[in-house]
Amino acid sequence: MSLATINPATGELLKSFEPLNDTEISSRLDLAQQAFEEYQQTSFAERSHILNQAADILEREKSEFAKIMTLEMGKTHKSAVAEVEKCALVCRYYAEHAPQFLADVPISTDASNSFVKYQPLGLILAVMPWNFPFWQVFRFAAPALMAGNAGILKHASNVPQCALAIEEIFLKAGLPKGVFQTFLVGAAKVADLIADDRIKAATLTGSEPAGMSLAANAGKQIKKVVLELGGSDPFIVLASADIEAAATTAATARMLNNGQSCIAAKRFIIEDSVADKFEKLLLEKFQALKIGDPMLPETDIGPLATPGILKELDAQVQTAVNSGGKILLGGNITDLQTQLTPSLRQGNFYPPTIITDISPEEPIAREEFFGPVAMLFRVPDINAAITIANSTPFGLGASAWTTDKNEQQRLIHEIEAGAVFINGMVKSDPRLPFGGIKRSGFGRELSIQGIHEFVNVKTVWVK
Repeated sequence: MSLATINPATGELLKSFEPLNDTEISSRLDLAQQAFEEYQQTSFAERSHILNQAADILEREKSEFAKIMTLEMGKTHKSAVAEVEKCALVCRYYAEHAPQFLADVPISTDASNSFVKYQPLGLILAVMPWNFPFWQVFRFAAPALMAGNAGILKHASNVPQCALAIEEIFLKAGLPKGVFQTFLVGAAKVADLIADDRIKAATLTGSEPAGMSLAANAGKQIKKVVLELGGSDPFIVLASADIEAAATTAATARMLNNGQSCIAAKRFIIEDSVADKFEKLLLEKFQALKIGDPMLPETDIGPLATPGILKELDAQVQTAVNSGGKILLGGNITDLQTQLTPSLRQGNFYPPTIITDISPEEPIAREEFFGPVAMLFRVPDINAAITIANSTPFGLGASAWTTDKNEQQRLIHEIEAGAVFINGMVKSDPRLPFGGIKRSGFGRELSIQGIHEFVNVKTVWVK
């Protein structure tokens, strides 16, 4: 099996890579273990310097790193630049705050001196997805490295150049060789890696099946896991909301990363009295989106990452139609191809699509659509809105729009999700913990909670 860069805008094979063999994997794990044993003795000041150097490199070469992302998974170049900038931000955040987050915490007990001490675990395996190929890695790596751990990156098979570039960034920043390594291997090797005694814990961002597999294998080894899986995030708009602002944000929230984001708004739940206005505005905003070459600055929507994702999304849309849904816009790949330039007609493009009239009881209404497809639901009141919002097996994020303080409090308390954003778009922020409940996973990334996931929280008692 080979790992490859295939341009999703054109279908062109750009570069192939041979995966590591078992001997190479073992040798690299030996190197990682040796490197960790020395690196864990370094000071916070040394680690902070390395992360700030990495941030400098990211900011200085952001356009080139963004180009790699666009070529490998199809996000627009302008959004890829923003992703690189956010990676620099998380590096600087942990470089500044990790010493405080990991400082000894004194506790008054019957001892002469008792406190909580945070210490690194060792080698942490990171199984990362293609949709945010830099950000997903850096939001794991920055806290893990600041805590004194070593990182082993098993990236998605369609973004090998991103994976190699990230390792090179850390080396150039001064991280000792072996402390962060990219392993170019397929998914079949993950079970062997998690079973290796040198790996102490793992984190995965990806699909439910991938998460279940990793968690099961880690469970057999009694190893810590953090999982960030799928989402079918609700976007609730109630009568008192600023409908124009809600519709503008809704379009952005659905089309983030060509619609391929776990925290993208996917199910739009609108109170009846404002539903016609919201639907009209959302339709206008979707119609104004420019689809095309993701390298061009005027492009709003690029291709989906792989032909398989395109095929699956189209099948979901057809299922929705067969389940009673009405297509208000889009939903037709053939029509879209006639609008594309010849060089892009082999790409994985899907039109911005709006589906209405699906019964919330239909199974398809609870699924995650990983692409530029919005489902609209009309509800009589906040009670119905919350019921539909919670009717999915996922619980990652939720956005809700209302100026009524009582409604805001109900939404905050009653929506089942790892994050609730009132009058704003769900997003990740280094200052706030990120993660979900239900089938969206467990554990948290970012903020103080994220850096505490992969440390030994050690109780110390002295008399």
